[in-house]
Amino acid sequence: MQYSHPAERYGKVYVLRLGHRPARDKRITTHVGLVARAFGANGFVLADVCDEKVMESLRGVLERWGGSMELLCGVSGRRYVLDWKAMGGEVIHLTMYGLHVDDVIDDIRRSPRPKLVVVGAEKVPPFYYEAADYNVAIGNQPHSEVAALAVFLDRLYEGRELRMEFPGARLRIIPSPRGKKVVSLNAGEEQL
Repeated sequence: MQYSHPAERYGKVYVLRLGHRPARDKRITTHVGLVARAFGANGFVLADVCDEKVMESLRGVLERWGGSMELLCGVSGRRYVLDWKAMGGEVIHLTMYGLHVDDVIDDIRRSPRPKLVVVGAEKVPPFYYEAADYNVAIGNQPHSEVAALAVFLDRLYEGRELRMEFPGARLRIIPSPRGKKVVSLNAGEEQL
């Protein structure tokens, strides 16, 4: 069963990654971007620094596995949040100190406003807690921002994103009970 892009039903969603440290966080930030793409976000923004290795990795996945997602880096996180809100969007900050996702997800899902999901790496400045329309906790225990983003997007989209097909894909996985089956798509034809 194939679904249309979740944004058609739930509105535009961008992910803003804060606190990226190029020497330490390449892999985890790349995974935040991969989850954003695979779980239906329309854009990924790497705030305050531009790490071309991360951006290259994400562009490569988009090229091979399809889909479209706006990629931005080096923009001021603070300015991006203020501009997002000024244009009528809402800000959802994922933090273990926030309200439990189950208590707010229905309100967030019902809102037609574009959503900016903020995920931090190191200590998040108070500005983001204050500017957020929602401070949302997946659980009130320490955990990974990658896991938090995946759970949040899955709850937001009610699981529909897990069956998306990505236009322009050059590769596709054929589900299998054992082993790995990946096909190369050539001009719309599947080849093993």
